[in-house]
Amino acid sequence: LLIRLFLEQKILVEQPPRIMAANENATLACKYAYNGTGNEFRASLNKGTDRAVEVCSVSWNGSFHNHHTNKDFNCLVAVDSHKKEVNFSLWKLNTDQTDIYFCKIEVMFPPPYISNDKSNGTVIHVKEKLFQLPVFQSATPFWAVVVTLGFLAFYSVLITAAFWKNKKNRILTSDYMNMTPRHPPGPKNKHYQPYAPTRIHTEYRSWEP
Repeated sequence: LLIRLFLEQKILVEQPPRIMAANENATLACKYAYNGTGNEFRASLNKGTDRAVEVCSVSWNGSFHNHHTNKDFNCLVAVDSHKKEVNFSLWKLNTDQTDIYFCKIEVMFPPPYISNDKSNGTVIHVKEKLFQLPVFQSATPFWAVVVTLGFLAFYSVLITAAFWKNKKNRILTSDYMNMTPRHPPGPKNKHYQPYAPTRIHTEYRSWEP
């Protein structure tokens, strides 16, 4: 009878077949079913078809959790005993870490020791990170840009009109600068007077009758 009870105790594990790592991050959810009376468990994530590399693990008995992570990985484990689910969160993955990963659930205490059967595993595919040029988005509305450009164009027209008007006034002023008659050629005559028309005086006599 005891042997029969021991044989009936088992752990079944369910995990997704494939996960695409988004931005070098991935979370693998391992759901398990257990029909025994164990109260101390251990869950681990193993890499490769031979499960040779243990990525990270956690041990718990009620409220106490003990974590362990491989130095070549960034991993955080969260356990939900009520839902019977263990989540392995990985970040900063690289393309060399693309592989198949297996969840392993173990009953550590009380005896007998039980672990789940080998599952189909989950392929975690890490895409090569592509370099993207930053895209700058202007916070200024389009209409504000149009108004600003219109104002600058109007201001440029005013400046140009003022420049040509000032230049025209200088040309007209230069044409009327030297209107005083010049001295005749030859030796200077200090008694020379500028030409002025001779005024003809006419005397009028009064005629007596």
